[in-house]
Amino acid sequence: MGGISERGKEVKRRRHRRKKLTKLSKRLKIAKVSERPGIAEKVRKLTPGADVVIANWQLTDSDR
Repeated sequence: MGGISERGKEVKRRRHRRKKLTKLSKRLKIAKVSERPGIAEKVRKLTPGADVVIANWQLTDSDR
């Protein structure tokens, strides 16, 4: 029998994404203005729901 199931992979991806978003949100609280666009870009690359996260974190479109 072989390996991890597709569901297991999905759960692992979600947990990893949640941990990364937690770290990024903590960094955002102490970030300088010049660092905010970089954090926003990392969120966009990390998750398909980035628009919702960016809106909740109150990152503006000027942070692109």
